[in-house]
Amino acid sequence: MCLKFFFFFPFPSPPSPPHPSFLLGRDFPLSTRARALISSAFSRYHRFLFTAGVRSLAVRLSLVCFLAVWHLLRFDAGEKATSQPPIKMVNSNDDASAKGSEQVPGWVANQTIDYTAGAPPGAELTWDGNARIYEWNDEYGDIGPKFPELELELFGDPAARHERIGLDFQKIDEIEVQQEGPVKIDPIRSFKNAGLHPCIEDNVKLSGYDNPTPIQKYTVPSILQGYDVIGIAQTGSGKTAAYLIPILSKLMGKAKKIAAPRPNPALHDIDSGTGVVAEPLVLIVAPTRELAVQIFNEARRLCYRSMLRPGVLYGGASVRDQMRQLSTGCDVLVGTPGRLIDFISRPNVLTLKRLKYMIIDEADEMLEADWSEDISKILTGGEQDEGNIVYGLFSATFPKAARDLAKDHLSASHVRFRVGRAGSTTENIQQHVVEVDRNDKRQTLVRLLEEMHGVRTIVFANSRQTVDDLDDFLFNMGLPVTSIHRDRTQMEREAALRAFRSGKAPILVATGVMARGIDVRNVMHVINYDLPSMDHGGIEEYTHRIGRTGRIGHRGVATSMFCDRDEPIASVLTRTLLETKQEIPDFLQVYIPEGQAAEKPKFEADSDYDPNDLGTMASLNLDDAKAGDGWGAPGETADQGQDGWGGAPAPANSGGDTAGSGGWGTSAPVPAAW
Repeated sequence: MCLKFFFFFPFPSPPSPPHPSFLLGRDFPLSTRARALISSAFSRYHRFLFTAGVRSLAVRLSLVCFLAVWHLLRFDAGEKATSQPPIKMVNSNDDASAKGSEQVPGWVANQTIDYTAGAPPGAELTWDGNARIYEWNDEYGDIGPKFPELELELFGDPAARHERIGLDFQKIDEIEVQQEGPVKIDPIRSFKNAGLHPCIEDNVKLSGYDNPTPIQKYTVPSILQGYDVIGIAQTGSGKTAAYLIPILSKLMGKAKKIAAPRPNPALHDIDSGTGVVAEPLVLIVAPTRELAVQIFNEARRLCYRSMLRPGVLYGGASVRDQMRQLSTGCDVLVGTPGRLIDFISRPNVLTLKRLKYMIIDEADEMLEADWSEDISKILTGGEQDEGNIVYGLFSATFPKAARDLAKDHLSASHVRFRVGRAGSTTENIQQHVVEVDRNDKRQTLVRLLEEMHGVRTIVFANSRQTVDDLDDFLFNMGLPVTSIHRDRTQMEREAALRAFRSGKAPILVATGVMARGIDVRNVMHVINYDLPSMDHGGIEEYTHRIGRTGRIGHRGVATSMFCDRDEPIASVLTRTLLETKQEIPDFLQVYIPEGQAAEKPKFEADSDYDPNDLGTMASLNLDDAKAGDGWGAPGETADQGQDGWGGAPAPANSGGDTAGSGGWGTSAPVPAAW
């Protein structure tokens, strides 16, 4: 009666109505700021409707609630950008500036921004592809002098470089490696004894690579000896360095003889409109812009103090800027398919006639139906002589499309390495699957973020609209969040990734664009807000998503929300959890295979291999059975070829071929320390 009296008594200036929490509920997920905004709007619109003569309780309540919520949703984009609070990370070693200072867990206070002040010098927008590289001078000898400022930018704080490898590296090092091919490759045991060029050996140390990972132990000597390589390894296993280190080492000793002429950087004006045609020696093709930039940054580090000049081409960025960069010369070119095809069609800008190495990274993704035609054009559309090119295919899985590509372009003497099961993930990632109702996902997400408060977290969703909605929702909760998907401009995508890497926005909401190969240090938690559908990636997409954490020996946590829509993936998800010795929740118990199948679950990728896919090559032996005549613990690496550097390696182990197979069997794990 009191409430009815309040709304119907016609006094001209009614008091402010009560807080509208009785309509939303006290547990409704709204921040204090949002609740205050609704309360203010509720009061204003109530007075307006009362003055206008609206006397119906139902009509007045409906209109007031609608207008109040509409008012809440009117957030200005500029206001949102200014109130993102930075974060001080616990266990963070990504920011050099954070070292030596006390770190407090949780979010720090909002900062006041003066909008009348001009931008500080150097704060103008720039593309990631324009990042600084080592500028070579013809007066240098084989190795250029050090530049401390650039070295700090490339490699970070010296005190934190050793933290690149996690405490659980031994678990990765113990993973068995299968190799197949007409030749046996003896793995290296350390970078020091791998026969690397002195410059690349120094850069490997600066990068914090203390010991090679399993895929690196086999790929480095293979490329040094000139073999085409197929590398299949888990996410976060160091595949990028596995091919960059030997390729750059081979080229550094003879770059002056085989590299294309280029202008002197001290005399050349990049804006003059004059320059050279880029003639790269190495071409690396990546499926996403973010992965291309990441590989480019790795090449910047490993090319430090050498005359090899890296470059990158990707869509969304300025074509003019990229043409200007190429006009100064390029020896190691990284790119996405679309932009590469565009530039290959401009012979006055880019030619591949000097190409010596071609790498297809994330080959399984590149060979999907949408990409296969572009990859074919890149492989066959240039002026390069395929017979003189060393090819490499690297991925976490090896589908039939990748095998067909290998059959068409790789030499018959190519070698193949498989680290663990194709498409598998690491035991360093603690996986949780929680059953939720579709309508409760947001509340579950907030709870998960609160439980692991103050750590870098990636939240994956299946649609771009969901990503945008979650970004707004988490921001309204007062959390430091950013987001990324394919509809964003390239500048927005790069800014979001920079904010995530630096810790200013340690919560990143993303679609599958972030699932492939992106390496950000200290990502402690991956949340699958939506599990990938079987029609769009399935368990392979799941593997790549959770692989953003637990990288190279670090530990991580992956939490997936399971609802009624996710039943198609339940069976293979359960087998994945069994394979990595994870706890199976009660609602997935019905999908556990019976008998021996539960101890060694089978996957479709293990059984779809055709022995004739690779011509005369032996069967890839994609079941997980160990070869009967494995080589056992390998000895010191064999001679790495005439371009090797450093001391003479010890003789390789001797042994016979695996009986009845063209493969070389399963090598035992190589200890991390010798």
